[in-house]
Amino acid sequence: MRFLRSIFFYIFLIVSTLILGSSAVIGSFISRAWATFMARLWGNVNLWAAGVRVVVTGEENLNSGPYILVSNHQGWFDIFAALGKLPITFSWLAKEELFRIPILGNAMARAGYIPIDRRDRRKAIASMNVVADVVRAGTSVFIFPEGTRSADGIMREFKKGAFVMAVKSAQPIVPITISGSYRILPKNSWMIHPGPILFSIGLPIHSAGADAEHRDLLMKEVREAIRAKLTPEEAGSENRAAPQTPRGLSQSGGGN
Repeated sequence: MRFLRSIFFYIFLIVSTLILGSSAVIGSFISRAWATFMARLWGNVNLWAAGVRVVVTGEENLNSGPYILVSNHQGWFDIFAALGKLPITFSWLAKEELFRIPILGNAMARAGYIPIDRRDRRKAIASMNVVADVVRAGTSVFIFPEGTRSADGIMREFKKGAFVMAVKSAQPIVPITISGSYRILPKNSWMIHPGPILFSIGLPIHSAGADAEHRDLLMKEVREAIRAKLTPEEAGSENRAAPQTPRGLSQSGGGN
């Protein structure tokens, strides 16, 4: 059954990418909102094709914006879940090589997603400056600060780039916890394992007033907020005590 589901999913993924990606590119010349709608539809239909149900909590915490949306990264299906289920419009900071994929890359560019080349430090810094400007102008941005997906679901250390950008933009960071997606498509496997993904949206954490001295504390605070909602297996064996909150970096927003 998993074999048949997997074959069905990959065929569906190719077809949906060709059709919805082409539609996004063509429609974006009239309205960028159309490309965003196509991306949301693409995420949802591929979740359906894989037999994945996403349980979202904390939507009430997204009551204004823009935000820097920061999440752990467990696998492919994090992207489908974010595109299909987040209740706000956002741009995406994505690996530069994804933009080279025919149709998909064009659709991402037309939707306003931002490429980053982590192999070139100068280009990466330039991308972060662009993102900071985009956020200040009113567009939320989604980032995976681990830089790559986890092989076993356990959250990796965060890279500092997202938090350098957050300090520059002076906009709140929303921690998002994704749990269970690594089981859907394990790394180094092609077989789909249908099941649930938990998608928890946390309280916004202010970055306004932070400086380079407080940047690492901000990163620790965000990472702990994400880690606190993972399963014990996904959270790993680190000390889970919450770090001291820097002055001016307190949480705000609605309750969970």
